[in-house]
Amino acid sequence: MILGTRTRYVHAVVTILAGLALSGCFSAVSLNKVVVAYDEAVTDALSKQLLINIARAQHRQPVHFTGVSNVAATFDFRVSGGITPIFTGEVGTTLAPLASGSVAENPTISIVPIEGEEFTKRLLTPIEETKLTLLFRQGVDIDLLLRLMAAELRVKEKGHEVAYRNLPSDRAGYEIFRRVVLHLSAIQDRNHLYAEPMVYEQTWTIPMESVRADGFKNLEEEDVESYDREKKTYTVKKKIMGRILITNYDPDSLPMEERAKLSQEAQDWPPNDLTFDIRPGYPGGEWPIKGDFRLRSFRAILTAIGLSLADEAEYDVKPDSRTSSVLNNENPVHTMEIVTSEVPPLNADRSIYTYGKFYSVRNDGPQARWNRMAFQLLYLVYQMTITDMPRQGAPFITIAK
Repeated sequence: MILGTRTRYVHAVVTILAGLALSGCFSAVSLNKVVVAYDEAVTDALSKQLLINIARAQHRQPVHFTGVSNVAATFDFRVSGGITPIFTGEVGTTLAPLASGSVAENPTISIVPIEGEEFTKRLLTPIEETKLTLLFRQGVDIDLLLRLMAAELRVKEKGHEVAYRNLPSDRAGYEIFRRVVLHLSAIQDRNHLYAEPMVYEQTWTIPMESVRADGFKNLEEEDVESYDREKKTYTVKKKIMGRILITNYDPDSLPMEERAKLSQEAQDWPPNDLTFDIRPGYPGGEWPIKGDFRLRSFRAILTAIGLSLADEAEYDVKPDSRTSSVLNNENPVHTMEIVTSEVPPLNADRSIYTYGKFYSVRNDGPQARWNRMAFQLLYLVYQMTITDMPRQGAPFITIAK
């Protein structure tokens, strides 16, 4: 009898200790779930802010963003246990374990309005070419990038620069713009579209007496091609990284002199101009064309999407006869199709209710992939535009046991 009681006692203690040990596992599992939940909540909040600001742009209202600057969550895991006798009548008593636990979460989320001069400048400053080409190198469709991020196309015709605006109300300009970006897309689909900086060599002749002792070390770090003892001059050659050029040929195949000339011409380009050069004799050369795309600001991107719901509705534009077929014949009417409805959309990834309607990105039909990619690009461009938010200490999650 004594042995049986002792055995039951040991079993009870083991049960309690096992419960206490498992609390560590529970805390790790709970932490993983909560971190993912917070991440999803912040992403969802920003996505809905993009939608509501598209709606504001449609109604020509001010756009505004709010961000989460800190998430501080404290978790308190408590487990207690013991043993208690259970009366079993004439048989005597037996021991049973008692265990209880609790989990408490105390989140503190810091939400700040994103405003001020620095953020406003970024909101209104045209996007630089490097940001677009960074996205292009991730394999994004060039026509989607340019339809979303470019304001106009500029080309020289008969010695004069002509602008074709990416604006449906400018029908002639809009249709030329659409056909050019679709032509670039057809070249990209054939894996012959390049977006590379123009690299060339520049040469200087430097008199020896002009090189001071403290500057000679820096001179040695350059590519010193030769030293003329009679003239007492150094010939220095250095590789220069020029502006980015969109081409249907490998820029490195050009003679060095031509690369230098193209790069020097680009010195006066604004940082938000992206130049392209489509030449005959290469894929897509059936329509040789050279010009610049002038990129929009993020504020202008939101405005263009918002106004496409009303005053600047997009329409179908057929490709130029010189353009080869694009992959899957992809030439959507909408840069990013936003749908509105009186009732909550059933299958939307996310929606927002404002101005008496639900706004969402169309995610069904043949252009579902295109629309989702467009919204993802909008999200990424916003992340590249937004200024750093003020933070009071580093975001943290703590666990107490």
